[in-house]
Formats: sequence, C-alpha cells, structure tokens
Amino acid sequence: MKVTLEHHRTRKEIMDAVDKSFQDMFAAEGLPVKIAVKEKSWKGSVLTFVLSAKMGLLSTPIKGTVEVTDTQILIDADLGMLNKFIPEKTAQDMLGARIKGLLN
Repeated sequence: MKVTLEHHRTRKEIMDAVDKSFQDMFAAEGLPVKIAVKEKSWKGSVLTFVLSAKMGLLSTPIKGTVEVTDTQILIDADLGMLNKFIPEKTAQDMLGARIKGLLN
C-alpha cells in the first residue's frame, strides 16, 4: 500500500510530528484491529517500521517506511494478511485521513 501526502512545513517539523504520533497514525478506528509498534527507526528522513496487527486470534506483521521530503510524506507499507480483510483503497483512505488530521 502506498500513500503520498503533500505538506507545507519543514522536513524536521514533519519528521517530529510523524515520530510523536506514529502509533496513532495506524490506529484503526471503527475496526476490530489492534496495532502495536514492534520496531521503528529513522535513517536520515526515512522511518522504517514493523508493526503487529491483531484481529481476534489472528496476528500479522505490517512492515514499511515513511519518507519525508521537502514537500511530501511517502508511506509504503505491506499490510500482510490484513489485505484480505481490509481493501487497500480503504486502508489508503483511512491512513491518509488519519495523517492529515494528526499533522494539522
């Protein structure tokens, strides 16, 4: 799943906001999915992450990156088995809306 969002702040401001609200970005409101951050680390302006998504007895990893450029936030995530339960377009829309809300 790929999501690209425009921003009008400094790269550092966006990186700080992403870091501070990372767990909240992937919170799935209205869905019976619990997300836990397993790993996250910055290398330059790219955040690499591993999450665990749990739905009932099913648990699947979510791996990906968040890259912050001077004008965009580029998210690339492999949703694992969640793709079978949540359509990619729905996940993209939810994540995009969530990030916009957290960065305002």
